[in-house]
Amino acid sequence: MIPVDDIAFHASGLNRPECVIAHHSGLLFAPCWHGNGGVSVISPSGRTSHILAESVSEALKPNGIALEPGGSFLLAHLGDARGAIVRLFADGRTELVTDQANGQPMPPANFVTLDRSRRIWITVSTRLTPRAADYRQTACSGFVAIHENGTTRIVADGLGYTNEIAFSADDKTAWVNETFARRTTAFSLREDGALGDRETLVSHKAGTFPDGLTVDVEGGLWVTSIISNRVLRIANGAVTTVVEDSDPSHLSAVETAFNNDALGRPHLDCSYSKRLKNISNLAFGGPDLTTAYLGCLLGEQIGSFQSPVAGLPLPHWQADLGPLARYLEAA
Repeated sequence: MIPVDDIAFHASGLNRPECVIAHHSGLLFAPCWHGNGGVSVISPSGRTSHILAESVSEALKPNGIALEPGGSFLLAHLGDARGAIVRLFADGRTELVTDQANGQPMPPANFVTLDRSRRIWITVSTRLTPRAADYRQTACSGFVAIHENGTTRIVADGLGYTNEIAFSADDKTAWVNETFARRTTAFSLREDGALGDRETLVSHKAGTFPDGLTVDVEGGLWVTSIISNRVLRIANGAVTTVVEDSDPSHLSAVETAFNNDALGRPHLDCSYSKRLKNISNLAFGGPDLTTAYLGCLLGEQIGSFQSPVAGLPLPHWQADLGPLARYLEAA
């Protein structure tokens, strides 16, 4: 297990960098809740800049983000009652991509990503309001949707607080984390984007609430757990803890609350760890894709450690940066 003291930190002044994206240029991107919301850009030198939305009717609360070719972003808007996928351009302009799913208003959106065919995948954790009402073992109102050709359709429903989704290198399998059902689920993936047979890959143990999810070049899955600040690797039927920064007494209190259907925001909005601040995401980057960057819910920086296995290059890894290239020049 990698010692927590070996974690390095990057950038400063971030505001809820829940989801980190790494690009081969060395740029890092993370959601930003300053002002009207947007994206923080971290240069290889560590310099931090913010691209904030302009002229929006309400402040955006980006949870997941996705980098598009040409230097625009997709933001998963985690509104108080409604969600949307919004496109943010490098100059702060925005446009609505979708705020519907199956013809109905979209609940708060959790995560967004592009597959290798540039289809937009969306996860919604829960249909309940407030969302904390579904921090329960019985959670089952989350879903996965796909947006293409101007239409957003639900392709998997009844999930236990849907979080990040990832795809195998051969595009035949999709994996999804169900945070409060405490499982990582596998689906067969069809060419038209439909999700087929569903299988529980891992039922996680006490203290693990799976959130972030990504894949390495060996086909291993990397899972980040909120609250316990755990990084797990799932490979060959085994689950290995790579990093953990948790307080046993706090985890015990959380487990008691969870088992008594009393888990709430106070359990997530505090951190009793040594260095990590409620990690929620992992992105592989660096020259050889062996630097694991950690998004978090509570910190103002991005953590990192050296992975023994390289990450699988994601579709945005070598995306054309367009006007975002100026952040490299500014470095």
